[in-house]
Amino acid sequence: MKHASTLLVAVCWLSLSCTGFAQVKPNESFFKTKDGVKIVYYTIGKGSPVILIHGYTGSALGNWFRNGVAEALAKNHLVIALDNRNHGKSDKPQLNGPGRAEDIIELMDHLKIQRAHLHGYSMGGGIVGRLLALIPDRIITAGFGGSGLPETDPAWRDKVPADKQGRDPQEDEASKNLRIRHAMDNGMSREEAEKLAATPAPPRTAPAATAAATPASAGAAARPTGPALDLTKLNIPILAINGEFDRPNAKTHRLWREARNFTNVVLPGKSHLTAIAAPYIPKEYVESVVAFINAHDPKK
Repeated sequence: MKHASTLLVAVCWLSLSCTGFAQVKPNESFFKTKDGVKIVYYTIGKGSPVILIHGYTGSALGNWFRNGVAEALAKNHLVIALDNRNHGKSDKPQLNGPGRAEDIIELMDHLKIQRAHLHGYSMGGGIVGRLLALIPDRIITAGFGGSGLPETDPAWRDKVPADKQGRDPQEDEASKNLRIRHAMDNGMSREEAEKLAATPAPPRTAPAATAAATPASAGAAARPTGPALDLTKLNIPILAINGEFDRPNAKTHRLWREARNFTNVVLPGKSHLTAIAAPYIPKEYVESVVAFINAHDPKK
């Protein structure tokens, strides 16, 4: 039976204490992919596995640990968060290139994980979409943050309700902080990175080369070949969390229409980065992810 729900949650305003989580030090490890790329990943906690996939130009630590998401999930789960290829401490065979869905499969094989909860942000959501097409039998739940699966049929695209216009006033600050960290991950000193970040940021168009069906937050890069994604044939609970000013309708209308079990969370006043980055993330993002994964964990 199809179940869809939409939550419009209140914002907890913009302080580090808002998340209510202290930063913890995870275990750091790495493995080599079949094409020789070193992938760094972090683990914390025990229980059923949750794999967290960060966004374009982000990192595992920045996307999941500094904001309290990983620690909250680790109370009941083994949390694994990787630096996608071309990001963080992982190898960068393509400067400013995207991550790759197949690396997640190889990580699962490396850790001998048969099935896992997946949650990705922005580009990470595109990766989750591709994995839904590639390995649906290995996914317990699928989570899209700052992303989703847009309508591909023009007739349905015309029926998507208009999204609210606006912008979180702290989005520019969050974008600048991300650019500094990304530049430092690519070898710049903090001084050089801050100088770079002082110039206006180009429009954010994350590569779409990881998505089975390109997320609304992604750019126009060529899609990979592979199996098509048919949501109507999947019985996997799906969650989407998007800021009110991050085109939530465009990103989730197809999920609402086709997925059998879909939970939709909209964060009032939030844009693309302020929905996830510390210290801007509202506590409702963390609470929604934890509640959704706990509710759909396999019965022991």
